[in-house]
Amino acid sequence: MRRPSPLPPPAAPPRRTAAVEQAGVDARDEQDGSGVVLPLRDAGGGPGTVSDDLSAEGAEQPARPEPPVGLLAVWRASRARRKALRAEVRRFTVRQRRRRALWVSAIGAVLVVAGVTAAVAYSPLFAVERVRVVGTAQLDAGTVEAALASQLGTPLPLVDDAAIQDTLSDFPFVQSYTLEARPPHELVVRIVERTPIGAIAAASGYSVVDAAGVVLAASTEPPAAEPILDVRGGVDGDAFAAVGRVMRALPASIGDQVTAVSATSAFDVTLTLTSSARVVWGSAEESALKARVLERIMAARPADTVTKYDVSSPDAAVIR
Repeated sequence: MRRPSPLPPPAAPPRRTAAVEQAGVDARDEQDGSGVVLPLRDAGGGPGTVSDDLSAEGAEQPARPEPPVGLLAVWRASRARRKALRAEVRRFTVRQRRRRALWVSAIGAVLVVAGVTAAVAYSPLFAVERVRVVGTAQLDAGTVEAALASQLGTPLPLVDDAAIQDTLSDFPFVQSYTLEARPPHELVVRIVERTPIGAIAAASGYSVVDAAGVVLAASTEPPAAEPILDVRGGVDGDAFAAVGRVMRALPASIGDQVTAVSATSAFDVTLTLTSSARVVWGSAEESALKARVLERIMAARPADTVTKYDVSSPDAAVIR
């Protein structure tokens, strides 16, 4: 801000002229003994006064009063002051204004790119033209793809997850799935299937279940490829949970030989092999280690040469 203009200096007192000083001297000289001052005379010899002498010598006249300031002058001064203030503000904020302009430009560019991308992605240019199902072994991929045909023609970002989930819930073997969009026109559905561990006998027949007890299939006859489960407490008991952990830990070379599994508790799981040999497993603890030990001893002593493998203590396996 500009400083206001300084006030004008006070008017100097009237300057004493030489005529005035001389008049005072003459007045003192002409005093008589009684202290009476004789009248002064003017230059023409006639009587006069000191004021006459001052006027005669050209004494300074009193200063004339300044004319009042008009509204137009006040307005012009105020406008000039405002302009000066704005110029000062611009000078001191130039760096801040440049930084703000850069931020505005960057944000604007990002918004424009995002808008263009969204407009293109949600347009028919990226509509689904093919649904591909991968990861199936027990399910028919073509059947699942046909069930998901309702998503054809939908832009990839607008694929209805809820509709896909509802469709896949009709397939019991689907444990989980993930969706993968492959622009411009392909939707990939990756499926993780449930693994059956055996069949449980019921009054109406046999139910094929996985380790979580989910029924995957039902039949009136014992499934040829699945072991029969004889588990006390049903699928909600601890014995069934232990059986599920054991069956999932078995390698395929041993699992394919299991024809029956029995358990009265979580600590006495027993497997029956196709050779009629039994495997005493015990609890589900250290199932991975027990599976490796059983695989090694079965390689050394095939199942058709023994009657029982006991790996309940994997550090001291027993063969009979």
